[in-house]
Amino acid sequence: MNAAMMEFREAPAAVLRQAETLAAPLRQLVSRLRQAPPKLLMTCARGSSANAAVFCKYLVERHLGIPVGAIAPSIATIYRRQLRLDQTLFLALSQSGRSDDLVESALMAKAAGAATAAIINDPASPLAAACDMVLPIEAGREAGIAATKTFVATLAALLRLTAAWAEDCALGKAIERLPGRLSLAGELDWSGGLHILADATSLVTIGRGPTLAIAREAALKLKEGCDLHAEAFSGAEFLHGPIALVSPRYPIMIFRPTDMAADGLDALADDLARKGAAVVRAGGAGENTFLHLPTLPVDHPDTDALCLIQSFYGFLIELADRRGTDLVTPRHLQKVTRTR
Repeated sequence: MNAAMMEFREAPAAVLRQAETLAAPLRQLVSRLRQAPPKLLMTCARGSSANAAVFCKYLVERHLGIPVGAIAPSIATIYRRQLRLDQTLFLALSQSGRSDDLVESALMAKAAGAATAAIINDPASPLAAACDMVLPIEAGREAGIAATKTFVATLAALLRLTAAWAEDCALGKAIERLPGRLSLAGELDWSGGLHILADATSLVTIGRGPTLAIAREAALKLKEGCDLHAEAFSGAEFLHGPIALVSPRYPIMIFRPTDMAADGLDALADDLARKGAAVVRAGGAGENTFLHLPTLPVDHPDTDALCLIQSFYGFLIELADRRGTDLVTPRHLQKVTRTR
C-alpha cells in the first residue's frame, strides 16, 4: 500500500479520536458563545482549510442562522487595517498553524474585540497561541503534502462544533456513526470515472449546500495531485456564465448532496448531459445519459458530504497513478506554506 493510500485511510481513526479530545474544549467554547452570542462569524484560512471554511459557512448559517464571512488576511498583514469585530467569533482553520498571515489576522481580530478560536492540527503552533480557544483535530502527522485526512478531520470538528452549539441531537448521532461510514466510503469503487478524467486537460467540479466545499476541495486536489486544471462552482453559479464552457471534451464532476439541494443538481446533470457534456455524478439513481459513481446509503446530509470526499480521495490515488503524478510530493509544493 503506497503512502498516499495509507494516509487517507487514517481519517476514520482521526475522527474517532476527536470525540474524547474535543469534548472539553468544545464545552468551554460553546459555553462562551452562549454567554456572549456572536452576531457574526468570520473565518480565516488558506488552501484546503479555506475549503473547510466554506463548509463552516454552510453549517453555521444553516443550523444557527448566524452570517459567516471570510476575512482577507492581507487586511492585517499588508494593509494594516483593524476591523470592527465586536460581537464576532473569529475562527481560524489551519493544518500547521504556522502561516504568518493567519497568525497576524488572529492577533488583529483579538485586538478588535472578537472571540478567537482555532481549529488546528498542531495545538503547539503560533496560531494556537494567538487564539483564545483551540480545537485540535487529532489528525496526527500527515506526511503527504496534499492534505487528505486533515481536511476530513477539520470538517468533522466543524460538525462537532455545530452540533454542540445548535444542540442538534440528530447531527450528533450522525457524527457518532461517521468513522465507520468513512471507512466504508473509502472502499467504494469509483474507477469507472478514470477513463473520462485520465486524459482530460480541464474539468469542472460542482456541488451545492454541504457539497460545495467538497467540490472545491476536489478541484484543489486535482490540481495539486494530478496536474489537472479543475475549477469548482455551485450548481447555481455555474449557470451564470460558466455553462458556456460545456463540451464533450470538458468533463463535469458533480457531488450530489442528500438534502433539498439535490433536485436542482439532478436537473442540472440531466441538462448538461443533453448539451453533450461528459458528466460524472457521485450519488443518485442510475441513468443511461451519464456516469454514476457509487455512494453510501443516505444517513445525514452533512456527514454524507464527508463520505463523498473520502471516496474521492481513494479515486484520486488511482487517477494520479493513471496520469503518472505524485500525490505525496506534488511538484512546486511544500507541506507548510508561509504567506503574509
